[in-house]
Amino acid sequence: MNEQLIQFIYFVSSSLFIMGLMGLGHPERARKGMILAGVGMLLAIVGTLLHQDIIIYKWIVLGLVLGTIIGAPMGLWIPMTKMPERIALSHSFGGIAVALVGISKYWEHIQAGHEVSKFFMGAIGAEVLLGSLTFTGSLMAFGKLQGTITGKPITFKGQNGLNFLMLLASILILGYLVFVPGMMGYFCALVALGFLLGIMLVLPIGGADMPVVICLLNSYAGLAASASGFALDNNVLIICGALDGGSGFILAMIMSKAMNRSFSNVLFGAFGGEVAAVGGGGAQQKAVEMSVEDAAEFVKNASSVVVVPGYGLAVAQAQHTARELSEILEKDGIDVKFAIHPVAGRMPGHMNVLLAEANVPYDKLVEMDDINPSMETTDVCIVIGANDVVNPAANEDKTSPIYGMPIIRADLAKVCFVVKRSMASGFSGIDNPLFYKEKTRMVFGDAKAVLQGLVSKIKE
Repeated sequence: MNEQLIQFIYFVSSSLFIMGLMGLGHPERARKGMILAGVGMLLAIVGTLLHQDIIIYKWIVLGLVLGTIIGAPMGLWIPMTKMPERIALSHSFGGIAVALVGISKYWEHIQAGHEVSKFFMGAIGAEVLLGSLTFTGSLMAFGKLQGTITGKPITFKGQNGLNFLMLLASILILGYLVFVPGMMGYFCALVALGFLLGIMLVLPIGGADMPVVICLLNSYAGLAASASGFALDNNVLIICGALDGGSGFILAMIMSKAMNRSFSNVLFGAFGGEVAAVGGGGAQQKAVEMSVEDAAEFVKNASSVVVVPGYGLAVAQAQHTARELSEILEKDGIDVKFAIHPVAGRMPGHMNVLLAEANVPYDKLVEMDDINPSMETTDVCIVIGANDVVNPAANEDKTSPIYGMPIIRADLAKVCFVVKRSMASGFSGIDNPLFYKEKTRMVFGDAKAVLQGLVSKIKE
C-alpha cells in the first residue's frame, strides 16, 4: 500500500512538472507554471521521504537546512542581471549532487558484494560522468560570467584533439565497467575524466557563447538526473531529468539559431570576448552625440516609438522608468512597442521577465521577427543598453564574427537613439557600426538617468 501511495504521489508530481513546463511557454501562464512545478517538486520530496529505504532522517534534515541557507539568499538577493551566474551555480550544485549520489551508490554495491547488472552500471557510469562534467563546467561558466576567469577563449594547439581523446577514453572506460563493474580504479578514472572534461570543454568558449553553454550544461544536468533515476529505480527522477535535459537542449538550439551559430561552432569556435574588431570602418568614423533634452523633442514629435531593451537597462534597473516613459507617450497618442531579441540580456526570456516585473503589458512586447518589418516606418527607435542584438555588422560585414546573426533592425528606423554609458563594445567584444550611422545619435549616460531625463522633459 505504501509503495502504491508513493508511486501515485510520483505520478501526480510528474504530471505537475509537465503542466508547469507547458505553462512556462507563455508569459501570461508562466507564474502559474512555476507554482505548479514547485508543488510538483514538493510532492516528489514527500514521496521520497516516505520511501522505506530512507531510514536516517537526520542527514535529510541537515541537507534541507543547508540547502535552504544557500538557496534562499540566492533567490532573494541575487539581482536579475546576475541571473546567468546564478543559474550556472545552480547547475553546478545539481551536477555535484547527482555525481555524489552515483559514487555512493556504486561504493555501496561494491562494498556489500552485491551483483552489479550491466544496466545498473551503465546508468551509474553515465550519471557520474555527466554529473561531474556539469559540476566543473558550470563553475567555469560562472567564473567567466563573473569575471574571475577571463571571458576570452583560452585555447592551445591540439586542444580539440585532446578533448576528443578524453571523451573517447571516458566512453571506453564506461563500456569496460559495464562488463567488469568491480574495477574501482577505472571508476575513479571515469569520475576524474568527467571533472577534467567540464573544465576543458568550457575553457575555449568565449563570453558571447556562454548563455548557450549554460543551456547545454542544463541539459547535461537533466540527463544525469534521469540516469540517476534509472540507477535508483525512481520514476519521478527519470521523468523530471528527461524534461530538464530535453528543455535545456531545445533552449540551446533556439539560442544557437538566434545567434546564427552551430553547436560545433559554439563548442569549438573559440568566439567571443576577443579584442574589439572594427566593423564597417567604424573606427574611422565619428559618432554623433545628442543631449537628453534634444532627444526628448524628437520623441515628443514622433508617431511611433520602438524601445529595444538590453543588458544596460537591466544593470541600471531602468525597466520601471521605461514603462513610465511608454505610458506617458501613449497618453499623447504615440504608439510604443518593446522589441525583444531572443538572447537580449544574456539569457532567453531575460527581457520578458524584466519588463513583466515592471508591469509592461505583454501585448507591448514584440518578438524580433514581428517587429523588424515595421522598423522602416518607425519614427524613433530607442536602444537602451543593447549592443550585439542591434549590430548591423551581422548583415553588412561578411568578415564579422556575428555575420548572419539575426538582429533587430534599429538601423532602419527614421531616427535611432542609442543610450549607453560609453562607446565600449558589447558582450561579444566587437565594434558596432550602428553608432556611426547617419540616422543614429548617441545619448550617453546611465540608462535610468537618461530615461528619467526623457520623462521629465516630455512632461514639461
